[in-house]
Amino acid sequence: MRRRQFIRLSGGVAIWPLAASAQRQAIPTIGLLAARTPEFDAPLLDGFLRGLNETGYFEGKNVAIDYRWAEGHFDRLPALAEELVRKQVALIATFGGTAAVRAAKAATSSIPIVFAIGDDPVKFGLVANLNHPGGNITGGTNFFGELAAKQLGLLRTLVPSASVIAVLANPDEPAGEHQIADAQAAANSSGQELIVLRASTVSEIDVAFASLVQHHAGALLLGANPFFATRISQLTALAMRYDVPTMYWRRELAEAGGLISYGANPTELYPHIGRYAGRILAGGKPGELPVLQPTKIELVINLKAAKALGLTIPSTLLAVADEVIE
Repeated sequence: MRRRQFIRLSGGVAIWPLAASAQRQAIPTIGLLAARTPEFDAPLLDGFLRGLNETGYFEGKNVAIDYRWAEGHFDRLPALAEELVRKQVALIATFGGTAAVRAAKAATSSIPIVFAIGDDPVKFGLVANLNHPGGNITGGTNFFGELAAKQLGLLRTLVPSASVIAVLANPDEPAGEHQIADAQAAANSSGQELIVLRASTVSEIDVAFASLVQHHAGALLLGANPFFATRISQLTALAMRYDVPTMYWRRELAEAGGLISYGANPTELYPHIGRYAGRILAGGKPGELPVLQPTKIELVINLKAAKALGLTIPSTLLAVADEVIE
């Protein structure tokens, strides 16, 4: 006899399985869809959980979290998002770029989605507008992808002798080509010669850096990208090996030996995303929660890296830096 028939026909015996099922369903599950790795996202996840706790939700007590990590392979994200939808999670939280939230958005129009990205969500069609996102989605952005013009200007100040500057972007990330276009527009307005390099794998990063010599590039602007964020050691080591001053978008890269970074501190966004998740689990509507935006952009300079590259940091940059790493 099928279980469903058993429950319907056996009278009082059916009460226990129904009660147990109701108890299981009483604990909501958050599906976490992440483009990067658990190791890299650990401090960001800590912030997310801290924010979630502030709204009264604690993992393992009154909320469960089902984790899906793409490990830097963006092509895995759609299938991972569909898995979470099939499991009927109460909410999907996405970490690590536009590709992750796009995958979640394509997989469901009913399950609430909370995102943390570095690009303009309106430009990429994720929300209707920042103040009133609409639909089943909201979140926060660090606007990393909108900083190319400022980053290029800082790089020109840092290395005024660089007649050619390169920009390296990941073509597999939806924001990659937009970042290239923004950097090119900024270069054109200032008369700076800019060459474009693309890399979406570990080996392609190696090839891109090797080609800097052939192009006589005097500096490099690294595009904001979740995959690049997982390759910190490789990127900073290559910049030193090829003696190329490089502008990064996250302070972690400057702290790890990179020369200079300019961008919002991503760790500050994730507690807010956790609070949004808690508010939605409690009945809030994602489309009515405004997209969160950074309140501060940080300039971090690594003097040890500058010395290794034989660079003298202009006093004008040191004066406006939020942090100077000795």
